[in-house]
Amino acid sequence: MTRPSRLARYGFADNGARAADLLGQEGLGLWDVDLQEPSSAAAGDLIHSLSRAADPNLALRQLHRMIETATRDARRSNGGPIQAPTAGPGEYMADEPAATAILSALYGDVGLRRRLVSVLGASSALGDHLVANLDQWRVLVTGKTGLAPSADGHLEFPDSMGPGALGVPALRTAYRTALLRIVAADLTGGRGLEPTMAALSRLADETLVTAYEMAVAGLPESVSEPRLAVVAMGKCGGNELNYVSDVDVIFVAAGDEDLSAGTTVAARLIEICGQVAWPVDAALRPEGNRGPLVRTLASHQAYYRRWARTWEFQALLKARPAAGDLRLAQEWIDDLAPLVWHAAERPEAVADVRDMRRKIIENVPAKEVDREIKRGPGGLRDIEFAVQLLQLVHGRIDETLRSPGTLPALRALVAGGYVGREDGETLLRGYRFLRGIEHRLQLQNLRRTHTVPDDPKALRWLAAALGYRALPGRDAVEAFRSDWVGHAAQVRRLHAKLLYQPLLEAVARVPAEALRMTPESAGKRLEILGFADQAAALRHIQALTGGVSRTAAIQRTLLPMLLQEFADAPEPDRGLLNYRHVSDKLGSTPWYLRLLRDGGPVARRLARVLSLSRYATDLLTRDPEALRLLANDGELVPRDRDALRDGFLAAAERHLREGATDPMPAIAAVRAMRRRELFRIACADILSRSGELAPAQPLDVNRIGIALSDVTDATLAAALHVARRVHPGIEGLRFAVIGMGRLGGYEMSYPSDADVLFVYAPPPGVTDGAASSAAHAIAEELRRTLSAPAPDPELGIDADLRPEGRQGPLVRSLNAYAQYYARWSKVWESQALLRARYVCGDEDLGREFEQLADTMRYPDGGLTREQVTEIRRIKARVEVERMPRGADPNTHTKLGRGGLADVEWAVQLVQLRHAYAVPDLRRTRTLGALTAETQAKLIDKIDAAAMEAGWTLAAQVRNALTLVRGRPTDQLPRHGVELAGVVQLLGGGDPGEFVDRYLRLTRRSRAAMERVLDA
Repeated sequence: MTRPSRLARYGFADNGARAADLLGQEGLGLWDVDLQEPSSAAAGDLIHSLSRAADPNLALRQLHRMIETATRDARRSNGGPIQAPTAGPGEYMADEPAATAILSALYGDVGLRRRLVSVLGASSALGDHLVANLDQWRVLVTGKTGLAPSADGHLEFPDSMGPGALGVPALRTAYRTALLRIVAADLTGGRGLEPTMAALSRLADETLVTAYEMAVAGLPESVSEPRLAVVAMGKCGGNELNYVSDVDVIFVAAGDEDLSAGTTVAARLIEICGQVAWPVDAALRPEGNRGPLVRTLASHQAYYRRWARTWEFQALLKARPAAGDLRLAQEWIDDLAPLVWHAAERPEAVADVRDMRRKIIENVPAKEVDREIKRGPGGLRDIEFAVQLLQLVHGRIDETLRSPGTLPALRALVAGGYVGREDGETLLRGYRFLRGIEHRLQLQNLRRTHTVPDDPKALRWLAAALGYRALPGRDAVEAFRSDWVGHAAQVRRLHAKLLYQPLLEAVARVPAEALRMTPESAGKRLEILGFADQAAALRHIQALTGGVSRTAAIQRTLLPMLLQEFADAPEPDRGLLNYRHVSDKLGSTPWYLRLLRDGGPVARRLARVLSLSRYATDLLTRDPEALRLLANDGELVPRDRDALRDGFLAAAERHLREGATDPMPAIAAVRAMRRRELFRIACADILSRSGELAPAQPLDVNRIGIALSDVTDATLAAALHVARRVHPGIEGLRFAVIGMGRLGGYEMSYPSDADVLFVYAPPPGVTDGAASSAAHAIAEELRRTLSAPAPDPELGIDADLRPEGRQGPLVRSLNAYAQYYARWSKVWESQALLRARYVCGDEDLGREFEQLADTMRYPDGGLTREQVTEIRRIKARVEVERMPRGADPNTHTKLGRGGLADVEWAVQLVQLRHAYAVPDLRRTRTLGALTAETQAKLIDKIDAAAMEAGWTLAAQVRNALTLVRGRPTDQLPRHGVELAGVVQLLGGGDPGEFVDRYLRLTRRSRAAMERVLDA
């Protein structure tokens, strides 16, 4: 075994070689080189303490320097040479009482040993201080009561020394003594982060007070003491000062007569503090370094009222009296408080805070940005800015948030419901962790730094200083890195979540008085916002916000903003009532209010949905958990056709057991999924023209038609699967559903029934009668289950476009269809088949039907003159007979002039006449066919554009009417709240102008249709 190998086990570097020299008989005499063990039990305890230091070698080297210096000083004072040691530990240089006293104290005082060794191993700067001031180690001695020396940050001076007798050296010594005790308590776990920050801030305060007194004492006798206040700002103001930092202050003079002497005192105070402890930074004052060092109270008031920017009010959040005239400081703070707590209402306030944070990150050198724990992404500034912006916005009415400290303010935000408990705890942990790193980095050399080193040796020291120890399978540095990366990522995530949440901007726009939600202020606000039944609205508000629960606190935050959103709708009362209903159902659900508060635009999106759409509100009240869809833009995109089919079939299958005869559980699951998808599409539609609330992929009327058709297809496929399981019927029976009308054309609207045809093909050897009976049972079961009364919206199945209409059989075989169409089909049936497409069931059978339909809808040679005349005659008859009694033909979206039917008849007539020769016309969608007809030059471009505009607007209005009313209608009203709701859903503007635009576009569409039909 080599000489230093045993010492290496204690964690000393260089395999313990250097430690052996310092600890051996020629050094401190704590290590027996021959036996390779401590020279005594007491020596072993001290060596063990040294090994537990952040840097064992540094701690040992500093201790050795202290003993060596004490010995040298003692020899020098006695006039004799330094003799070699002749005995064991405690007797080394035994005739040097100073050296012996240090070692003896370390042996006998366990607390002192832990404190002194921890300081020596963590801070080379404080080690240098202890070597230069040999008696300073005594300030760490355990008291007679067995308690550690006070580490509260108080300055201690000899009783005989008054402020007038104080000099810079005495103040510096007192400062270092207090700092040494704070550091020792911090490093040994005697103080947590917050008591340490508070002690450092108290030490700064007392240093400022003493420096102020010294500066005043230095004034000429002819000069009167000025009324001057020193206001702490920044970290000192927030009682969260770190070890090495500028101390931010603002100087306030009472009046003009105090300016000259006050400036002298302020300048001298800055000079004294710079010599004693740290620089005093007055750059947060009005106009910064370009402005006067001292301003009067009135001058400050004038500046902040006229010129101050948002960041200056943000800085004032941490202002507190520190030294000088404390009453004047408090007067200054109280006078500016109303400006601070209204700063968030400035239009640019929220954006200013965000921009300031971005600029701070941009100013960090690129090579350091990933290692900067203060200014970099995921650093301390991220937490501070998020907390301060929340304070500015919500602290206007909640005085519990008006704390200058980051952690107390964060706790208050959590207690008030403005920040989630889990998010708050995550930020608290992140702040403590990052500040812990900052403190250890600064302690090493007592230098201002916030950058984690990239040098491996320095990283090992930092990890050790933070308490990380190597364990089997775990490297200390890697464990530190893992924790650091994890905390930074969480802080970065929550910073973005809190600082950029749209709710902040929405709440900031609400006047402070409106946020108070007292009955008086709420009543006035409701009247201003245009609520018709203010008494009922107040009852809803009181029910939602009453009490002291966390739920009520969050509601008090949300409601003022939501009331503003409801007021923008034609019926504010309905929005609030709907919100009450949803909250009553979900209020006790843990995620509900958390989602509204933290879920990005969810709260404002919900307000728009509830206040504008009865249709979506009805869906939501039946399925409140669908609210989650509003949180994610990806959830406001219609689901893929195949994914819908697979999902609906899987839902049905989960409720089907072998031999099941009751289809309703499976159908209920399918209808519930349909309800969720309808809500998804309706919300995307409602929000698509809502500006900043719009999803990333807004929906137009064409995509809505496709999405609704895809949902209907999936519903029919799942219902058919259930029907066939419940009515297995004849083995080998092929059955298919053919989409017709708007379903076939992928142009479904919210109120649309599913127009279908049912077709079957009997298996070989089975009579047509038996097959027809089995197929009929399947079709009837499908119709019955989808239209049966249930909490979920029904899907009407309309088979009236089948041969012979309602008088004909519900289901026909493919051969029966072929025979009918060959012998008795009329031209209107060919026209109806233009939209026929396979939906679900046996795909081969569905494709065979499509081929049969092709022979009818794309007839060779097109239409005869008589058939064209017949179509025109039927069109005219439909306009007269099917228009509802009392309907206005000018604003009826379906059958009115220039509306849906006009355009569809024109497009279909051209298809019937020319699709046999122009294959590109063979499309089931109206606008697709219109585009193809235009490209084939069968319709003039101007006419096509007019018809497309009329059809699109009519389809939009039809959907919007259903969304607003909650039930179908095709009639656009000329006035009233429903018209206003439709207009707002479709982009806003004046309702009268919207009606004029509708009439203008449909008039042009009608004229174009007539030209096409007459061609």
